[in-house]
Amino acid sequence: MAYTVKKLAKISGVSVRTLHYYDEIGLLKPAYTEANGYRYYEEKEMLQLQQILFFRELGFELKKIQKILVKGKFDQVAALHSHRKILQTNIERTKELIKTIDKTINHLSGEKKMKDSEIYHGFSKEKQKEYEKQIIERFGEEGKVLIEESHQKVKNWGKPEWEKSRKEFAEICTELAEMMKKNIKPDAKEVQAVIRRHYQWLTQFWTPTKESYSGHGKFIADSNLGEAYKAYHLQMPEFISAAIQIFAAKELIK
Repeated sequence: MAYTVKKLAKISGVSVRTLHYYDEIGLLKPAYTEANGYRYYEEKEMLQLQQILFFRELGFELKKIQKILVKGKFDQVAALHSHRKILQTNIERTKELIKTIDKTINHLSGEKKMKDSEIYHGFSKEKQKEYEKQIIERFGEEGKVLIEESHQKVKNWGKPEWEKSRKEFAEICTELAEMMKKNIKPDAKEVQAVIRRHYQWLTQFWTPTKESYSGHGKFIADSNLGEAYKAYHLQMPEFISAAIQIFAAKELIK
């Protein structure tokens, strides 16, 4: 059975805009295109999209996914076994994070105090190092400057500052997720109002310019940094990236 872009978007949860983008960069081409310009996808393409989503879920950048999938001897079954193994490992880490959430809820509710050592249990320092490595690879010397600025700004932070920042981030993402569920577009006034808060939230860590904030939005969409946003909605990295581009172009001078 063949599906149009719109129908594939509906059953996969991937936006039409993203499917068009995957076509443009050669990551996922339709099985065929009718004379009227309609793209159609069959089982082969649907399974390839599934692979793309698995790789994205595991934090792979689009460029890396493209390199993997274009290999002539790509083995889907072997890849699925590999995905399963990684996801099983992630399940165990997620369980630890859930335990930390439950303990924090009890702590804030006054039911049971947490030990200081328990507050950050389950969080990965390796993930943060990987994000910083990707920033340097993407932005070079400018990335190093941004990372150093961020380190300096938070070097004296304690638990209250980190908890306040995490709460602000969660509120921003939760509001955006609700708007996405209502199919509100990235350029909508209410979305842009939340993006302004996201921009202001970032100023705690570094000073975003028009160019760097736009670059940050793209970085969210095609790097492991998007994982933090996908926790609220699987398509949020692409959504907030688009919204950031609009905000940077309209609201930031330099």
